[in-house]
Amino acid sequence: MSYFPIVLEMTGRRCLVIGGGVVAERKIAGLLEVGAAVTVISPEVTAAILNWAKNHSIQLTARCYQNGDLSGHVLVFVATDDPDVNDQVYHEGQSCGVWVNAADDPAHCDFILPAVIRRGELTVAISTGGASPAATRAIREALDDYFTAEYAQLVQVAAEVRMELKEKSVNVDADAWNSALKGEFRRLIRAGRPDQAKECLLTMLGARS
Repeated sequence: MSYFPIVLEMTGRRCLVIGGGVVAERKIAGLLEVGAAVTVISPEVTAAILNWAKNHSIQLTARCYQNGDLSGHVLVFVATDDPDVNDQVYHEGQSCGVWVNAADDPAHCDFILPAVIRRGELTVAISTGGASPAATRAIREALDDYFTAEYAQLVQVAAEVRMELKEKSVNVDADAWNSALKGEFRRLIRAGRPDQAKECLLTMLGARS
């Protein structure tokens, strides 16, 4: 396995999706969710993709891929079921330094996409490095039940506390954080009492007397 897991800031980044079917639609939906600037190239598109274009959520070029289309983009997603297009796009990406992901074609991928669980600001990514997409989906479904909505609240409260500690110049080490995020704090989060949970966390971390 040679993949390095990272989380990218995507707001405003120019991304190209080549293809207009349901797979492309899913890629576009995910990119729009994180604020990417999306261009789609395909002679035919689904109703949802057409609607995004009409609403100016994406730019749509109604034709097939041509050499040179990758210029100006940072990431490219190919979803055409055409191995020749995958090969052409991948080699253009290699020549101009643009990262390419070809759906279900790891040999023509500079990066792969994990299965993702989102709970507010919490993102959990699951990947088998392309070895078994089916196993990735199965593990994601199992973890989906584990990461309940309370985790979004947990992250939000912890983020607010972290900001308050920074404003007060209170330094807290990792061990203290790990201890404080358990016990009474977690009980209050589970009980749906975020304000009390925040006060509890601030006290445990030394920001309250």
